[in-house]
Amino acid sequence: MVRTFLSLSLVLALAACGGAPSTTRSTADAVTRTASALSGKIAKHLFGAEAGPTAQTPSSFGSYARGCLAGAAQLPETGPTWQAMRLSRNRNWGHPELVSFVQDLSRKAATLPGWRGIYVGDMSQPRGGPMLTGHASHQIGLDADIWMLPPQRLNLSRAERENISSISLRRANGAYTNENWTRQHMELMKAAAQDPRVARIFVFPGAKVAMCDMEKGDRAWLRKIRPWYGHHYHFHVRLNCPSGAVGCSDQDAPPPGDGCADAQKWVNDILNPPPPDPNAPKPQPRRELTLADLPAQCETVLSAR
Repeated sequence: MVRTFLSLSLVLALAACGGAPSTTRSTADAVTRTASALSGKIAKHLFGAEAGPTAQTPSSFGSYARGCLAGAAQLPETGPTWQAMRLSRNRNWGHPELVSFVQDLSRKAATLPGWRGIYVGDMSQPRGGPMLTGHASHQIGLDADIWMLPPQRLNLSRAERENISSISLRRANGAYTNENWTRQHMELMKAAAQDPRVARIFVFPGAKVAMCDMEKGDRAWLRKIRPWYGHHYHFHVRLNCPSGAVGCSDQDAPPPGDGCADAQKWVNDILNPPPPDPNAPKPQPRRELTLADLPAQCETVLSAR
């Protein structure tokens, strides 16, 4: 479906680039044609080109993998208990609630033996939306990747942040943890999972099984820890939509129980893969999202200055 509304500022911006209709056409026709032209454009190219946020009220629109972000806040590049990594990507942005959560988690990390805080990987782009490379999610400013590498220094230069790597915690293709795994990794993810702002935490299946084996007390927090492909150099935290948010689609609640049996099955399937299903449909290539695929508010987020 093609939308027929765009702000005048975006029409004028396109005119400067030679993309707006001639002045002999009506304003309504100009807006309609401009909307039609933009609706079919690849969304990641539009959002990836934006270097800064909007001055709008902070709002997450759409879903984690199909949306955008108004009024984003920037996580400062360096704080007393964190550093944002890979600054060239310009992905240290998020809803103010995410920025606050990351700072809170970093202070918890600084209390763990051997940790001075956290290294923060990708959050969102300044206006959210699909990214030029990488993630399918991280689009509405409520996702953050936390590196598995315990920081020993929090004064890394920009160049160091581009070249330093996190550490992998997985062994046997994710079925087990390796020698880098520590109790502190579990305690950090436990603290994140116990925060009521958090909806899910994604990590490789062997880590989930390890935490299920290690936890001897309250296991309720394990429900939010979900096994997923990769996620052995970092764990991925996803927040719930902020209270009262309009237009933000929440993550489905995790299945009942602690999820440990599901994680163990995932590990068993890694170690002894089941035979392929001959009737399984062939995977289809993922189609690039266009602006028309995103919530209508995302047009305004792009055009706002």
